Amino acid sequence: MAEEAAAKMAEAAAALLERAARRDAALEELRALRLALQAVPPAALRAQLGEHHLAALFGLLAVSDREQVSACVAILERLLPALEPLYVIQNLREELQKGLFHPEDSVKVLAMSQVGRIVEDSAAVTEILHSPELLQQIINCIGGEKIAVAKEAIKSLSRIAQSQEGLEALFGSSLLGDLRNVMATSDVVRYRVYELIVEISSVSAESLNYCASSGLIPELIGELTGEDVLVRATCIEMVTSLAHTPHGRQYLAQQGVIDKISNIILGAESDPFSSFYLPGFVKFFGNLAVVDSPQQICERYPVFMEKVFEMAESQDPTMIGVAVDTLGILGSNVEGKQVLQKTRSRFQNLLSKIGHQAKNAPTELRLRCLDAISSLLYLPPEQQTEDLLRMTESWFTSLSSQPLELFRSISTQPFPDLHCGALRVFTAIANQPWAQKLMLNSPGFVEYVVDRSVEPDKASKDAKYELVKALVNSKTIAEIFGNQYYLRLRAYLHEGPYYVKAVSTTAVEGAE
Repeated sequence: MAEEAAAKMAEAAAALLERAARRDAALEELRALRLALQAVPPAALRAQLGEHHLAALFGLLAVSDREQVSACVAILERLLPALEPLYVIQNLREELQKGLFHPEDSVKVLAMSQVGRIVEDSAAVTEILHSPELLQQIINCIGGEKIAVAKEAIKSLSRIAQSQEGLEALFGSSLLGDLRNVMATSDVVRYRVYELIVEISSVSAESLNYCASSGLIPELIGELTGEDVLVRATCIEMVTSLAHTPHGRQYLAQQGVIDKISNIILGAESDPFSSFYLPGFVKFFGNLAVVDSPQQICERYPVFMEKVFEMAESQDPTMIGVAVDTLGILGSNVEGKQVLQKTRSRFQNLLSKIGHQAKNAPTELRLRCLDAISSLLYLPPEQQTEDLLRMTESWFTSLSSQPLELFRSISTQPFPDLHCGALRVFTAIANQPWAQKLMLNSPGFVEYVVDRSVEPDKASKDAKYELVKALVNSKTIAEIFGNQYYLRLRAYLHEGPYYVKAVSTTAVEGAE
C-alpha cells in the first residue's frame, strides 16, 4: 500500500514537473510542484527527470519576480541532489555559471552548493578544470557580499587545488590574474584570498611552492611588516596557520619571517599602537613552540618569553588574557613545562597572579585562566617522574594559599562555564598521587565528587564524569582513596554520566 501511494505521489509530481518545465509556467504551478516535491524523495523522480526540465527551471530564474525565483530555487534544491555531480557539470555548466552571476543571493548559494558537490567528486572535478569561465566565476564569488557564498567559493577552490592539475589551472593560467583582480575589491576580500592561499599552501610543500611563486604568499608576509597595524593583526593569524605544517615552518624560517616577527615584538616597546598586533605576534610564537620545540624556540627567541611574562604581569586584561592562553599552550607538553620551570620564582609568582585572576577577574578571563591552569598541571601517566610530580605540586601550591578550596568554591558557583572549568582543573591533576592525597584530606571533597545532585546540566554532568573517569583510571587511586571510596567511584563510572536513581513511592491510604 505504502509503495503504491509513493508511486502515485511520484507520478503526480512528474506531471507537475512537466507542466512547470515550460517557459511560461504560472507561479501557481511552480508552487504546486514545490509542495509535491516535499512529499516525494528526489530519487523517485530521477527516471522522469530530463535535461529539458532542469534547463527550463534554470531559465525561469532569469526574471525579476522574487516569488518565482524563490519557488524555482526551492524546486531545484530538491531535484539537483538526485543527480550525479558528473551529470550536473556535464549538462548544466552554463546554468551554474549564470547562477553564480545571478543578482539574487539564494541562486548564488544554490549554484555554489552544486559546485561544492562537484569538487568533492573525483570524476566531476576534472570536468570543472576544463571550464575556465566557471572557475573564473567561482573566483569572483570570493568578492561577493554574501559571506556564505564567499566561504563556499574558498572551500571549492581549495579542494580543486588539491591535485597537480588543479594547481596548474589556478596558478598557471589567466585565473591568477582573476584572483588578483578580485583581491583589489577591498581589504576584507584581500584577506579572503590570503585565507584561500594559506589553505592551499598547507596541503603540501609543492602547493606552497605554487603559492609562493605566484607572489601571493610573499605579499601576505609583506603586510606583516607594513605600516597598518590592523592589517598586521589580521595577517599574523594567517601566517600562524601557515606555521602549522612542517613545510610551512621551514618556508617561514628560510624567508627570515620568524626573525622578522621577533624583531617586531622587540620594537613594540616604542610603538603606541602595538596593542593591536602584539597579541597575535605572541600567539604565533606560542603555537610555533608547541609544534616545534619549546626549548629551542624560547632559547633562540628570548624576546618571546620575556614579552609573555611582561604581558601576564601587566594590568591590561586583554594582554593578560593572551599571555595566559600562550602559557597554557606552551605548558601543554613536558618540554614546555620544563622551559617555564627554568624561570624559577618569576613563574611561581605569575602562577599566584593567575590564581588570583581565576577567582576575581571578569568571567571570560577567569575561564581562560582555568583552562591554562588545567593545561599547565596535566601530566600523562607515562611522564610522571618524581621531579615532574614535585614541579606540578609546587605549581599548584603557588596558585593560592588553599588552591583546592579555591577551585572547589569556583565549582560550586551557579555559572556552568566556570563550574566546568574548575572541574577540568581537578581532572587535570586527578591522576597525580599528591593531588589524590589532597582530595582525600579535604573534608567532604570525595562526597562532592560522587554527588550527582550538584550537576545541573549536561555539560556539568559530562565534566564531572571525566573527573571520575580520570580518578578511577589512575593506578594509585585504590591505595590512596581506600577501597570504600574507590568502589563508589567505580560504581559512578559504571552507571554513566546521566544516571538517575529510581525513587520508589508508596501510596498511603487516606493521604492527600
